Amino acid sequence: MTTMLDTLKGSLLEHFYPSGWDLAKIDACCSHAPETVTERQAHWHPQFEPVPCTTLDDFAVLMGHEIALEIRQARDEGRKLILILPVGPMGMYRWVVYFLKAWNVSASHVYGFNMDEWADAQGNTLPGSDQAAFQNAMLNAFYGPLGSLAVPEGQRFFATRALLPQYPERIAALRAEGARQVLVFGVGRVFHIAFWEPHFAAEFANIAEWKTQTYRLGAKLHPLTIEQNAITSFKSRYTLVPCCANTIGPGIFLHSDRIIGGCDGTLGRGMQWQGVSLWVTLRYGPDMWVPASFMPTLPGKLFFMQELAGPLTAEAN
Repeated sequence: MTTMLDTLKGSLLEHFYPSGWDLAKIDACCSHAPETVTERQAHWHPQFEPVPCTTLDDFAVLMGHEIALEIRQARDEGRKLILILPVGPMGMYRWVVYFLKAWNVSASHVYGFNMDEWADAQGNTLPGSDQAAFQNAMLNAFYGPLGSLAVPEGQRFFATRALLPQYPERIAALRAEGARQVLVFGVGRVFHIAFWEPHFAAEFANIAEWKTQTYRLGAKLHPLTIEQNAITSFKSRYTLVPCCANTIGPGIFLHSDRIIGGCDGTLGRGMQWQGVSLWVTLRYGPDMWVPASFMPTLPGKLFFMQELAGPLTAEAN
């Protein structure tokens, strides 16, 4: 049977996928048996660990516990903690709050930097109180529920047109004071970290230049990113999904002392959207056209739903 890979050249898809992708290599990453998904690869950091989860509840608890431990450890050490935070996945925030309250650990030493936010082409964002705004999501899921233990308002930073350009200087100042930086993240359909999309790589002469990029205002999103968010956040209504976003870049996320990642993209009834994202993150090897491929080169954990490991074969649902 002729496959998409066989017919790609000359088709509409030829210019749809980022030009730097090796589609045969992506497909090969996804061809392994599910039970091999955690097998160590040569390019992984010695302290990187993928952690399979059998249920969404397990996933949320384990990931939330890992974040809460970082907050408690930094407090015990008397040091400030920089948390680079996503809106997606989200279920872990409930458990971060639960553990910090159970331990009576204040987050007053935490500096939270949201990694991205919906924007227009000029980088203008929604009001923080808007239902679709990431700032609103963070207040409802994390900052608000912590109550008296919460991160102080002056230490919460959101990826607005005004604040995002300040991230590099603010983070550098905190690092100079001995702060630890932990990246919390999800992996996008097109392997982005934050909204740092793969097609941005075409703008840079080499990987060294790409790695220096700290942020982007009004970043143009890939169509598959828009479709992913239509499914996960907009109840399929893709006409409401912004086509641009503000985002941090590799000049920030690749400088983290530790990472805590999550892939929870299962949809039920055997359907999912994140299996390819998981396998490529783990197996592709560092490549600026695949931003998530750098994550295993950093110390930390990637929690994932076991179902995402597949097998990634055709099945009518």
